[in-house]
Amino acid sequence: MSEEAKQVMTAEGSISAKVFHPAKPSTTGIILYMDAFGPRPALEGMAARMAAMGHVVLLPDLFYRFGAYGRFDPATAFAVEASAQALRGMIVATSQDMTVADTALFLKMLIAQGVEHVATVGYCMGGGRALNAAAAYPERIVLAASLHGGNLASDQPDSPHLRVGAIKGRVYVGAAGVDRGFPPEQSAKLAQALREAEVDHVLENYVGCSHGWCVPDHSVYNAKGAERHWRRLETLFAECLTTS
Repeated sequence: MSEEAKQVMTAEGSISAKVFHPAKPSTTGIILYMDAFGPRPALEGMAARMAAMGHVVLLPDLFYRFGAYGRFDPATAFAVEASAQALRGMIVATSQDMTVADTALFLKMLIAQGVEHVATVGYCMGGGRALNAAAAYPERIVLAASLHGGNLASDQPDSPHLRVGAIKGRVYVGAAGVDRGFPPEQSAKLAQALREAEVDHVLENYVGCSHGWCVPDHSVYNAKGAERHWRRLETLFAECLTTS
């Protein structure tokens, strides 16, 4: 497995990204949408693990429009008022539609690497983006997975549940046992939307796990729950990403 840094210039700034390559050439790829704390060693390790499964993995910085910014520590970022305020502002200012537009560039980057079939995987704020990307690019994205994603069926116009009718691939949603960002009423609304749209999907509840349980540098990291989600992803990748 190897990795390389990429920079893509846009009208709104330069997108920093890392591409992780499997040991053997592959025509399958994954876009890993970050959680709210941005690209960092923990997410890079997760991207590398996905690449080790045989896929080209792209990890972009969704906050590139803010230029250079300090790394956020998941253990303290929301506990300190200054960093909490800054982080919330960056999350709100980076809209779903911005990420959907950026995904056209992400797909272009993967296609340049020889990728034909793509999965999107998102954690926390990236969860909804993984779903909305699949709706925006249904011919290219064959699988969308959201792990402890929030606001997947909110009252906002960019809520993923409003767009699932355009998805042609599979959908997997792994939810924390108790998550204020994705309460039971949202889960039910998302499930209804997916069923009515006849999207092949699974919604799974990780009882005993808290929001953020998959990512190893989170204070709520749950090793057992994290390994369970890895098993789910490996199976989904094997079923949905057609290898050459």
